[in-house]
Amino acid sequence: MWQPSVVMYPLSVLLLLFPQAQFKTTHNPFIVSGNFEEDFEDYLTEFYGTGSTTEPTKEKFKRKMIIVPGRQIHISNEEYCSHAILFKNIHNKLRCVKEHYFLQEPYEEIRKICYNSFIKCKNGIRKCNRSKKMMEGLYCKLRRGTTSPDCEYESFYKRGLAIITCKWQNSIGELVPVSINDISMPYSY
Repeated sequence: MWQPSVVMYPLSVLLLLFPQAQFKTTHNPFIVSGNFEEDFEDYLTEFYGTGSTTEPTKEKFKRKMIIVPGRQIHISNEEYCSHAILFKNIHNKLRCVKEHYFLQEPYEEIRKICYNSFIKCKNGIRKCNRSKKMMEGLYCKLRRGTTSPDCEYESFYKRGLAIITCKWQNSIGELVPVSINDISMPYSY
C-alpha cells in the first residue's frame, strides 16, 4: 500500500512563513518631564535632521554666541574656549566645529547690527551685516579632536567690527542675529 510521506519541520522554520509583525512603540523611550518634552523633541529633530530647519530665536543666539558682558575673559587659560563650547553645547551632530565666535556685548547692541547695510561674508556671499562700533569677543579655533566632548580649542581675544548674519523671526516679528561670521579690523572688507 501506498502511504503519503509527511515532512516534519522544526517550529522555527515554520515561523518564517508568517508575515513579519510590525511593532509600534506606544511610549517615548526617553524619560523626560512634561515641561521639557517639547524642547527635547525639537532637539532630537534638529540633531537628526538634514539641516537647520528650526526658526532662529534670540534665546538660542544668546545661549550660544554671547559671553556675559562686563565679565573678564581669561585668555591665559588656554582651555577657555574648550570649556565654553562644551558647556554651551556647540557642535554639529556631535562633530567638533572648526571655529566659533563669542561676543561680549549686550544682546540689544548685537541686534542693532541686523539693520546695518549688507556686506560680503567670509565665504563671499553678500548677506552679512557689520557693526558700526568696535566690539569685544573671542575666537575659538579647533586645535584637535573630531567628536564632542574630545574637542580642544585655542582661544584668541579679538576687538573689532562684528560681522553677523541675521534672519527674520516670525513669532516676534523682527530680525534676529543667527551667527557670528567674523570679528574683523575696521575696513578690512
